[in-house]
Amino acid sequence: MTTVAAYAAPSAKAPLERTTIERREPGEFDVLIDIKFAGICHSDIHQAREGWGEAIFPMVPGHEIAGVVAAVGSGVTKFSVGDRVGVGCMVDSCRECVNCKAGREQYCVKGNVPTYNGIGKDGEPTYGGYAQTIVVDENYVVRIPDGLPLDVAAPLLCAGITLYSPLKRFGAGPGKKVAIVGLGGLGHMGVKIAHALGAEVTVLSQSLRKKDDGLKLGADHYYATSDPKTFEELAGTFDLIVSTVSAPLDFGAYLSLLKTEGTLANVGAPEEPISLNLFSLIGGGRTLAGSMIGGIAETQEMLDFCAEHGLGAQIELIRADQINEAYERVLASDVRYRFVIDTATI
Repeated sequence: MTTVAAYAAPSAKAPLERTTIERREPGEFDVLIDIKFAGICHSDIHQAREGWGEAIFPMVPGHEIAGVVAAVGSGVTKFSVGDRVGVGCMVDSCRECVNCKAGREQYCVKGNVPTYNGIGKDGEPTYGGYAQTIVVDENYVVRIPDGLPLDVAAPLLCAGITLYSPLKRFGAGPGKKVAIVGLGGLGHMGVKIAHALGAEVTVLSQSLRKKDDGLKLGADHYYATSDPKTFEELAGTFDLIVSTVSAPLDFGAYLSLLKTEGTLANVGAPEEPISLNLFSLIGGGRTLAGSMIGGIAETQEMLDFCAEHGLGAQIELIRADQINEAYERVLASDVRYRFVIDTATI
């Protein structure tokens, strides 16, 4: 075991503080990564504050990890020392179920092993990217293309794949009208990726405060959902809507914006249950769908796509001692558009 510095939440809702954790020595198929940057995802806050249920403490959050390979086990074939790599929301899965074999490890029937707030196959708690290093099986590590700076690549490991996967799955592309609900850490990547895929992109945001940003990021249109006229004007417009917000929405209202047989895909995860009148689905043959990150192969595909199109996250680089302040700013929607920790400051 190796002792490394990290930032952890000692208990639910407690401020994160600098501490040390133990990392295992690299096994035969493990990759030791010197973490350079770690993105702050809203889900880090949900989990550190037990918004999604009981959690494991102390907790080292962070599943948007970009770094450089420092050592590899004797059986590793995919990576070498010095490679630029990333780790996303999972660090293992059963590898044997129908979903794992199909490259959909995120939906592992037995449950994937999350990068943090989980229990690894060794029975030990997993600790995430707010740390100096991490040790991960090579099958759950991805390569970051040379064209992507590591700091703007880090958020792609969650925010990027979380939007890329449903946009691809539901056919975003030329001739399709796509709406992104919310222009935050997830939403801004949705706009960039949908635009690069060739879709006509609309942002649906509470206000027009970020309109100029949205248009610069690649949106063709921008509407305020606080204006009732928006829902009248856009009724029956979209082939696909991707909702990124973690607050409960009036799903009936948003479903009314879909064309016949259109899809509303949800990637935001509100802490409260939602209510839905099923006639808003039945009436137009519409689909209400969910999507969770992506498999390892699809995550690599997304990184290669982003490198090809010059897509990185819009980030605000912070020191580790600014994490707690950053959490409050995320909750206040005061970030454009992703905080990234410079882990050299841990």
